[in-house]
Amino acid sequence: MANQKEIRARIASTISTQQITKAMKLVSATKLRRASEAIMRMRPYALKLQGIMANLQDSVDDDQLAGYFKEREVKRVLIVAISSDRGLCGAFNANVVKRTVAVVQSKYAEQHKAGKVDVLIIGKKAGEMLRKLGYTTDLRFVSLLQNLDAENAFEAADYVLQAFQSQQYDRVEVVFNQFKNAATQILKNEVLLPILQEDLTSGSKSAQMNDYIFEPGKIEILQELIPRSLKTQIYRAMLDSVASEHGARMVSMDKATENAGELLKALRLAYNQARQAAITNEISEIVGGAAALEG
Repeated sequence: MANQKEIRARIASTISTQQITKAMKLVSATKLRRASEAIMRMRPYALKLQGIMANLQDSVDDDQLAGYFKEREVKRVLIVAISSDRGLCGAFNANVVKRTVAVVQSKYAEQHKAGKVDVLIIGKKAGEMLRKLGYTTDLRFVSLLQNLDAENAFEAADYVLQAFQSQQYDRVEVVFNQFKNAATQILKNEVLLPILQEDLTSGSKSAQMNDYIFEPGKIEILQELIPRSLKTQIYRAMLDSVASEHGARMVSMDKATENAGELLKALRLAYNQARQAAITNEISEIVGGAAALEG
C-alpha cells in the first residue's frame, strides 16, 4: 500500500485536474450555446437554397452552369476534412480521420494508389493524423476555424469551386460532424461537387417543382445562386463541426470531472486506511515498548 505522503500528493493532483476539467466544461458549454445558435440560424437558409437548386437543376442549359451538375470520370479527388484545432474532445477528431480514410479506401482506392487523392485540412488535428498515415494534405486553410466567419469560409469555398471548375478535381467530398445536440454528433460525408440530384432532393424539405419568374434573367441569377449555395453548404458544415466540437468537449470534460470525483473517493479511502494502519502500528509499538519495560 502506498504511504500517506504519496496518497496526499495524488489527492492534490487529482483535485487540481478536476478543477481544470470542470472549468473546461463550463467554457465549452458557453461556446456551445453560441455555436449552436449560429448553426440553427444557418440551417433554414441553407436548406432553402438547396431546395431551390433541386427545382432548377433540370432547367440549367448554360454550359458554364451545367459544369456544376455534370458528372465526369473521376480521375482526381479532393476530400475536405473538417476537424478541430485542439484535443480533449473524446473521439471527435479520430472519427473524422477514420471516416476520411474509409471514404478513400472504399470509393477512391484506385485514385489513392495513383497518388491522386488530396485532403484539404480544416482543423489541425486531422492534418496531424492524416500526415502520419501517409495522405497528401493541403494545409492552406488549416487554421480557418480559429477565426471562422462567412468571409473566411467563403474564401476556402472559392478555392474548392475554382479547383473543380478548372477540372483540377473531378469529385469533391466533405467529411464533418453534424451537430444534433450537446451529446450527439452525426459523422457525415457528402459529395459536394458535382451536385447530385439525390443529394439535393434529400436535403430539401420538398422536391416539388415550383415555377419561378426570373428577373433580370435566369442565367444571371443562377450564376450567382449556384456558387452561393455551394459556399453556404461548406460554411454550414464548418458551423456544424464547431458546434459538435464544443458539445463533444463539454461531454468529455463532464465525464472526466466525474471520473476525478470517483478517483478522489478511492484515494481518500486508501488514505484513511493507511492512516489507521499507521496509528495501529504506533499503538502496537507503544504497548510492546511498555510491556518490555515492565518485564
